[in-house]
Amino acid sequence: MMNARVPAIGFLLSMLTLASAPSGQTRLMPIGEVRPGMVGTGRTVFSGATVEDFQVHILGVLHNVIAPNRDLILARLEGGPLARTGVIAGMSGSPVYIDGRLVGAVSYSLGQFATEPIAGITPIAEMTDAAAMAIAPPATRPVALSWPPRPAELVAVWTRDLRRFQPSAALPGGAMAGLSVASTAILRPITVPLLAGGFEPGVIDALSGTLSAAGFLPMSSQAPAANRPQPPARRTLAPGDAVGVSLLSGDFEMGATGTVTHVDGDRVYAFGHPLYNLGPTEFPMTAADVHVVLPSLMQSSKLASLGPVLGTLQQDRATAIAGRLGPGPSLIPMAVTLDSDRLGQRTFSFGVVRDTTFTPLLAYLAVANVLTAYERATGPASFTIRGTASIRAHAPLDFEEIFTGDQPVGTAAAYVAAPLTLLFKNTSEPVDVERISLTIEASEESRTARIERVWLDTTRPRAGATATVSVALRGARGEERVERVPITFPANTHGPVQLLVADAERASADDRRDLRSAEIERPSQIIRTFNRARRSNRIYVRLTTTDPGAVVSGEPMRALPPSVLSVLESDRSTGSVSTMRSALRGEWEIPLDLAVSGSRQLSVSLDQPE
Repeated sequence: MMNARVPAIGFLLSMLTLASAPSGQTRLMPIGEVRPGMVGTGRTVFSGATVEDFQVHILGVLHNVIAPNRDLILARLEGGPLARTGVIAGMSGSPVYIDGRLVGAVSYSLGQFATEPIAGITPIAEMTDAAAMAIAPPATRPVALSWPPRPAELVAVWTRDLRRFQPSAALPGGAMAGLSVASTAILRPITVPLLAGGFEPGVIDALSGTLSAAGFLPMSSQAPAANRPQPPARRTLAPGDAVGVSLLSGDFEMGATGTVTHVDGDRVYAFGHPLYNLGPTEFPMTAADVHVVLPSLMQSSKLASLGPVLGTLQQDRATAIAGRLGPGPSLIPMAVTLDSDRLGQRTFSFGVVRDTTFTPLLAYLAVANVLTAYERATGPASFTIRGTASIRAHAPLDFEEIFTGDQPVGTAAAYVAAPLTLLFKNTSEPVDVERISLTIEASEESRTARIERVWLDTTRPRAGATATVSVALRGARGEERVERVPITFPANTHGPVQLLVADAERASADDRRDLRSAEIERPSQIIRTFNRARRSNRIYVRLTTTDPGAVVSGEPMRALPPSVLSVLESDRSTGSVSTMRSALRGEWEIPLDLAVSGSRQLSVSLDQPE
């Protein structure tokens, strides 16, 4: 009988000691003092913003299980709803105290279908040590994308980046007193709720597999913070409080939630495991409000929403996230105006975090969400995107393209995200995007046409003379229209020339063939290449000869004299020079309000001027 009362007495003494600790002062317990049978107090929010206590029964200490010199404290949790929910997604970071001293953060669980709330506790020393690493710009890895970009390519890049570092600890059967688990039981970081407010479910579903595999639980949140009543504002964070990491805020919102472990002055430690293990970060750190705990045999979770910004998350490490109270970081303002032939015009505004992975990803989700939420999901549709992304110390990205078909949403969103991905992944210099502003004209019809015939208005074109190229187009409903453009033949050219009238795909294929060895790495090159890219709402007219040229460090040099070309070719060993087999003698384009497909080519022999 006496033995049964020991844990309860220990728990009571722990609570009394914690209550009597001097305000603002937290004592820490080294892991060397932690013993099986100890009873501690955990703190977390189960509803609203009120911090509640629960009991923590220490089962043992696992040494060198997460990584060399990394330990984990094994415990059984008790109290509140834990008996029916097990360890709850959103509890990551819940502080645990023994005899009034902070031991660490509840951070690991047995995962799905666990029958009792067994948790791993990250020692507080490992959390503070990891967060003390020097703040430095995160490293980037370059990527290569096809053009036009395919959504699947971008998802593959983000899948690689978002695959969160997930340490684990195997539990040997019978090794811990009082714990009955299979020999293959593994502790993993507690799943982190990833809240999405104002998003259509189908938009998040495209990445749900990646997010779930990385240890996150995508969840629909309430309406974005700007559109809902706010609870009384909190000015600070305390141990046990719900805390949020905001990624997108405004008319849409997205962010992760967990629990505060320790506050040291203006320094805040939370989670006890990584968010994405990004290293140095600058994400808004927010208050969070827990609406309800959702019990589930698979994974119980806290349904929460993000509150006001209280500081900046500065470190995302293997054993903790850490930040400082105060002002939040600067975000990239992004505005998307939808001009629909059915609903009229409306504008959506939000702030996007500055990050090599999340800025392009969130831009993709924002465009996809606007189109999915307000335009039909199936059937013919056309979206024309225009706008700019302003970039400090560089020319802006100029967006102008049309997307049409039965399901053009993904390709339209990828069009915006692809150049941002290339810019943020470049390894030559950091990129500072100042603002993204887009206008999307939406129509519930397929606005397409195909090039059928091409002809000149003269049978004897002459060098230096002007002629008119006529292009016959056939629309989606069979209607025909003719577009014309005047061209001037070069005065210093005679004999055979090739006149190509083509859509963006064919013209881009010629560009890629000519520039196949060009290195497009620096931000200025990426911006220039994107801005010069062929548009689907253009007819391209190209006049070429067989005069050779070269590409030097990514810049085309056409129709070079043989002596110059010989010198350049001798420098091929550097990898910065490649030859071109044709020379562009003139180029014209016809802008249209629809997407063009097809091509026609004329072989023309130029007469000498009279």
